[in-house]
Amino acid sequence: MAVLSWAWLSAGQAPPVGGESQAKRAAAQTPRSSATANVLLAARADYVGDAACANCHAESVESYHRTAHFRTSQVANRQSVKGTFAPGTNTMTTTNPNLSFQMDAKGDEYFQTAIFADPLKPTGAATRTRTERLDLVIGSGGKGQSYLFWKENELFQLPVGYSTVLHKWINGPGYVDGTAKFDRTVIPRCLECHATYFASELPGPDVNLYDRKNFVLGISCERCHGPGRRHVESHGKKADGAAGEASIVNPAKLSAARKSDLCIQCHGGQGERELLPAFSYIPGQPLEKYIDLGTPDPAADVDVHGKQGKLLAKSKCFQSSADMTCSTCHNVHKPEPDLAAMSQHCLSCHSTKATPTHLAVGNSITSNCVDCHMPTLESNVVNLDVDGTKVKQRFRTHWIKIYSDAERQ
Repeated sequence: MAVLSWAWLSAGQAPPVGGESQAKRAAAQTPRSSATANVLLAARADYVGDAACANCHAESVESYHRTAHFRTSQVANRQSVKGTFAPGTNTMTTTNPNLSFQMDAKGDEYFQTAIFADPLKPTGAATRTRTERLDLVIGSGGKGQSYLFWKENELFQLPVGYSTVLHKWINGPGYVDGTAKFDRTVIPRCLECHATYFASELPGPDVNLYDRKNFVLGISCERCHGPGRRHVESHGKKADGAAGEASIVNPAKLSAARKSDLCIQCHGGQGERELLPAFSYIPGQPLEKYIDLGTPDPAADVDVHGKQGKLLAKSKCFQSSADMTCSTCHNVHKPEPDLAAMSQHCLSCHSTKATPTHLAVGNSITSNCVDCHMPTLESNVVNLDVDGTKVKQRFRTHWIKIYSDAERQ
């Protein structure tokens, strides 16, 4: 978000339209000191985990652990897996009449089996199968989940995922209906936006080799607050408030650009190339030192999936504000509120005018600005293969503007 305008300025180019507000925004980008101002990389020993945070911030941690960010990756178990394993609901047929899948629960373990029928043998004859365990869950379940399995120290995506919207097992993203190759590798950049840390055994953005005993699932406190060991130790020594505060990143005190970087690292797209290894980013540092997200192009067609920051940067709301960031509307410590509550953020700046559209909507206009000005739109990059049909997934756009009825369909 703000990092996009900052990038334009740092490159010596003119920022997008916005006039005086853009100048104010540029001034707001001036780096402020933080606990990590001079720290580009940190040792894993400097990270202490959410349990250490909870010793003093129990209420915030408990609330945060109920959010989609924290639940975006989990160990597969009865609480985390949304798919159904009851007989009659635990199978998926494909467009290949000789291939089907069956999902089974055995105690607190879950398995996915590809069943290959032999077309030359009579029905009911012996078949070839391949079974893998659901080891990790990707996705909080708001729209669906994908499942990963370990093969020694390599991590792969299982062919079948689960849609919580359709309430059925479906082909996982990236898999073609009628196939069962079990070969979709999970690279570090994918994990970086769904987990706190995975230790790679070999360097490289495309290397799928991890230490199975050294990873942290979910997005933890330190992904936004930075390594916490100094902070914990300073409080253990009963340091004064100023010393304790200086030992940890408080995102609220970062510049608009650095504050937005926290979100942009995952909500700015996959990026074009990594400049430093995945999971290296330190809050408070310019994100551009770690990953190249591409040159901002105000005229570019930005897909609605995973690029909320770039879409927000196209919005007049953003361009007209000196300090608007993701946290202007989102409180990451709490589960997302309903649309009526979110709409109150809009009304803090905008008044409802007696336009024909507003009059037609009536009094409910103040309870849902979001669906009209930030509708859910089809993605052109996330397509699910469901029963042989390509189904485009819908995501809420963050390009805030006036949409026609046709555009919102």
